[in-house]
Amino acid sequence: MVHNGIEYGMMAALAEGLALLTVVSGEVADDLEGSETKPVRAAKHFDFRIDSITELWRRGSVIDSWLLDLAARALAEDDSLDSYGERVSDSGEGRWASQTGVEFGLPMPVLSAALQARFASQESASTGNRILSALRHQFGGHGKSSVPDAN
Repeated sequence: MVHNGIEYGMMAALAEGLALLTVVSGEVADDLEGSETKPVRAAKHFDFRIDSITELWRRGSVIDSWLLDLAARALAEDDSLDSYGERVSDSGEGRWASQTGVEFGLPMPVLSAALQARFASQESASTGNRILSALRHQFGGHGKSSVPDAN
């Protein structure tokens, strides 16, 4: 189970790094809807191909791993990843590892954050996100987050 807890952290780090490269490549909305502080995109624009980067990293990078092999395979099958949902479940092992760390008073910020990121991707987080949006709006100067059209 400790192995799986470590895996959670590694998967989260790879996902965040590849997401960052995707954002600076302009493969997501340039306006970053809802962001009040826009990044400076005019200064540099990169044309990263995430599928090529995963191939490069898995063949000689210090972070090469089977997880990169899996990422490269997924991107080769669907370079936009549109066939995948955004909800990431947890199998329990990361939960066990985090709980055990707490019981022994052992700081485990990476494993715990990776587990929390999985929780945040699940439906139960939407109410909390709406509350955060409402609070931000209520304390002033912040617009309401857009609500998807029900039609």
